[in-house]
Amino acid sequence: MHPQGDMQQRAMPGEALSVPYETAAYEPPESPESPEEHLARLLGRALNSFELPDETLRTLDRALAHDSSLHSAHHSAGLHRETYRHTWLLSDGSVRTLWELVHNTAPGREPRHEVYADEEELRAATARLPLPRETPDFELPVTVQLAPVTAPLHSYLPDDSADHARRLLRRAENPDRPGADTAALLTTAFAHEITQAFGHPCRAGRAGLFFSLYEHAFLLRDGEEVSLWEVEHTATPDGRHMCEVYVSEDAAREAMERRAAQVS
Repeated sequence: MHPQGDMQQRAMPGEALSVPYETAAYEPPESPESPEEHLARLLGRALNSFELPDETLRTLDRALAHDSSLHSAHHSAGLHRETYRHTWLLSDGSVRTLWELVHNTAPGREPRHEVYADEEELRAATARLPLPRETPDFELPVTVQLAPVTAPLHSYLPDDSADHARRLLRRAENPDRPGADTAALLTTAFAHEITQAFGHPCRAGRAGLFFSLYEHAFLLRDGEEVSLWEVEHTATPDGRHMCEVYVSEDAAREAMERRAAQVS
């Protein structure tokens, strides 16, 4: 079931989304689960699953299919909060929803999972989290200097991001491409954004030679942001298209300079 039409992102009353998400499959597409398995795993990681009504759990035992999507998110100063909507299709054609709250605001910053049967309960639980305010408190004394607010660098979209990272690294042909550690880290990516580093391909040297540079920015489940830099070019002996991937923009641009010099 993919009822994405009614699963658009919504900010909770009085809050603004700090990351412009759309919708996302929360579970890895390469690991399909039955509705019963999905429910069991959700309840197993939630600290408050014992608070759910027994009737709700009995109803979900009759589910035919399920779907999960990112509902809203907030990332600020190393703290993060995401809410997920888990929906089950029942045999009578009706739909039941559970709301999952994931955050790292407890001591130790370890991710915590909570689950709620009612969206109002979810809002109340979210309001209790000690997250930084979205806007400065203008009633503070004028002697207090507020830190400048930094705009988000990326607009992430959840879209099989871990698989995108795998495919990007697999097609890289440079010997010094990111290794196993980076690949393992990116298995936890759940949102990403691709941007071209400059507006038009860079052409130099022989006719038809071009270079393009792209940043692939990934958002990990612990709130960390990781970027890979992709160089696409035709600076090969036979003029074929080649992809190289680097862990920094400087390394990628240096590679472009080397390739251009080799064929100039």
